[in-house]
Amino acid sequence: MSEQLENTVISVTGSQLSENYDVLVGHNLLGEIPGILGNQTQRVLVIHPRALRSTGELVMEDLRKAGYESFSAEIPDAEEGKHLQVAGFCWQVLGQNNFTRSDAIISVGGGAVTDLAGFVASTWLRGTKVVHIPTTLLGMVDAAVGGKTAINTAEGKNLVGTFYPPAAVLCELGTLRTLPENELLTGLAEVIKCGFIADPEILDLIENNPDKLRDSQSTVIRELIERSIRVKARIVSSDLRENGQREFLNYGHTLGHAIERAERYQWRHGAAVAVGMVYAAELSLAAGYLDEETVNRTRTICQSVGLPVSYPADRWNTLLETMRRDKKTRGRQMRFVILERPGKPRIYEVPDDAILMSTYLELA
Repeated sequence: MSEQLENTVISVTGSQLSENYDVLVGHNLLGEIPGILGNQTQRVLVIHPRALRSTGELVMEDLRKAGYESFSAEIPDAEEGKHLQVAGFCWQVLGQNNFTRSDAIISVGGGAVTDLAGFVASTWLRGTKVVHIPTTLLGMVDAAVGGKTAINTAEGKNLVGTFYPPAAVLCELGTLRTLPENELLTGLAEVIKCGFIADPEILDLIENNPDKLRDSQSTVIRELIERSIRVKARIVSSDLRENGQREFLNYGHTLGHAIERAERYQWRHGAAVAVGMVYAAELSLAAGYLDEETVNRTRTICQSVGLPVSYPADRWNTLLETMRRDKKTRGRQMRFVILERPGKPRIYEVPDDAILMSTYLELA
């Protein structure tokens, strides 16, 4: 187990942000909430999934002790919670309890809860405060940081959403203790992504510390979390609305989101992104940018933490249809994030669908 370190503060700043905010990483962070919410906040809605009912109740109790009126909106687990009907339920709770623009929402849970709660906050009275308390590795390094909010539709994942930065993100490392090992390891997909697009030291840490990756309280896991958050904070600070380099954060996600939809969201996000990263690496090789050694390294690192690196060949047409609706597509021009080398991503405008299919066969 790791020794208790001081809390880390990582700031997200930039001219595109209406307000800068901090991401706190460490322990016993609930005491920071009153300072974040300020004196005008009277009511707080805690949005949490069914699986985290007891955690949500603990947060509500702390809020009451701090003098707030606290309310609960319990939503379905995982991607089932990211639907318009669920957002409508949350709006109903806010309306019935007279929430004003100076009141606040707190999300407690993984990336799906963060996405949904951020969307609800951005749309209630055209914007009310939201604080994220991610309880999964994936939520801490990806969904909670950056201000992207979204819900899913029948046509695809995250097609309806907003850019809406939170007031703060509290990465309470103690919540990872109850995370199943499989969830911890699938969350590493987003960490691996950050290593390939911006911080290759992350890849070295994963390769050199295989025995520490299954201990959520290890100093290695904490360093991986902090490095990944810094990657995202740096990119988001310069490009909030995904008009430039923020697209690089979608490395592995174009195919990954298509796989999630094909699997009716029964696959973990990290598992789908892992396959997507292998595909993106193979596409980088086919386009003449990346060396084969890095493609093989992608496979090896993903497999070392138990992530999948292949998908059935007969699903290609379904996946292609979904990818055509990806947010990076412009008209009929499909665009992918690929690599020139670790730490140097680029956008690749695909000249011909044939290269996409032939690349897919390399991992099918």
